[in-house]
Amino acid sequence: MFGRHRNPARPLQEFDLYKSYPVYVVDDEEGVRRLIAELCEDRGLACRAFASGEDFLAALKGLEPGCVLLDMRLPRRSGLQVQAEMTAAGRPLQVIAITGYADVDMAVESMRMGAVDFLEKPFKSEVLFEAIGRAFARIDAG
Repeated sequence: MFGRHRNPARPLQEFDLYKSYPVYVVDDEEGVRRLIAELCEDRGLACRAFASGEDFLAALKGLEPGCVLLDMRLPRRSGLQVQAEMTAAGRPLQVIAITGYADVDMAVESMRMGAVDFLEKPFKSEVLFEAIGRAFARIDAG
């Protein structure tokens, strides 16, 4: 589904300029969560996965600053609702919206709410890590 490149001889070159932050994955598809977590861990990034927006929001208060890969099509609460609740709670983590369905209105709304990027599944690992690098840069910029 996602391009996977594992090269242990090549350390985190993409993130050399940035402090490494945790990556949180909120997606109802177990395979997507597992694969993104493996890709992040292969690159030395801490990753924590959540199966629902509710699980993520319940843990939100205790999370360190980081990047959230947020599926826009979640059961019960949409990714946009989770993003809005995160911001209302005073925890505006850097969001990278992800979806398996191209939806221009959803992408525009997520970006308007401050998302770093909007990725359509399947995406290549390079595209994912470029977006994560931009999210980390935003965190560093304060």
